[in-house]
Formats: sequence, C-alpha cells, structure tokens
Amino acid sequence: MGIADDAVEVRAQGWRTLAALYGAIESDLERALQAEARLSVVEYTVLDALSRQDGWHMRMQQLARATALSPSATTRLVNRLEDRALLTRILCADDRRGIYTELTAAGKALVVEAPTIHDRALEDSLGAAEQLPELAPLVDAIHRLEPVAALP
Repeated sequence: MGIADDAVEVRAQGWRTLAALYGAIESDLERALQAEARLSVVEYTVLDALSRQDGWHMRMQQLARATALSPSATTRLVNRLEDRALLTRILCADDRRGIYTELTAAGKALVVEAPTIHDRALEDSLGAAEQLPELAPLVDAIHRLEPVAALP
C-alpha cells in the first residue's frame, strides 16, 4: 500500500469511527428522549431550534435546514408535532406564501424539560464511548471544542 493509499485508509477509518460514535450517541439520545419525554431525536431538534428563536417561531425552510430534513419530511414532522399540540403554524403577515412554525404552550413546557434529558443522555453516552479505545480520541476532541456561533 502506497502513501496515498494509506491516507485514504486513514480518512476512511476516521469516518467509520466518527459514524460509530454518532450512531451510539444518537441511539442513546433516542432511547432517553422517547422514554422520558416521548420525543424522537429529530422532534427534539425541532423544539430546540424553535426555542432558540427570539420570537419562538421559524419559517418552514429554516426549520428544514436546522433539522437537515427535506421540505416534505419537515412538513410530515411538523404535522406530527402539530397533532400532539406541541407546534402550530401561522401565516407570515409580510408574505402570505410564508408559513411560520411556532411552539405552543405545551411545546414550550416540553422545551423546559427535554434539554435536561438530552444533556444527561449525551453526557452518559460520551462517558461510555470514552471508555472504548477506538472512540476515546474523538470524545476527547469533542470535550476540547470551543463554543461557536449558532448555525443559521
């Protein structure tokens, strides 16, 4: 194997390791959020994204970007959360074509509870991953990350 092949293998191994860590964390988060808040990880992501907005609402396309979902998947997700009375949709006053998604009182109440569940599950998951030699370097890198501005 040549130097170029070694570099490709290192990147591929790094990607596989990152994917393994991501999968383990997402599974732990999913289990905890479902058990304690009846939320999936992506549902939590929507509530969290909305809670970080000053007006507590976002346009649907902003929500799609925040959740990394397609527009149709975002619509289905918003429908589910709206059926559970956690979200509501309102028309944009400036642009009749625009639709905002906004937290309801029940959604706001859940946003107070869910981050504690999420953060505890994340901490536990990272702690478990840190004990595995193949994942420990990535966990260490996560712990050393500096805060960055929120994504748009």
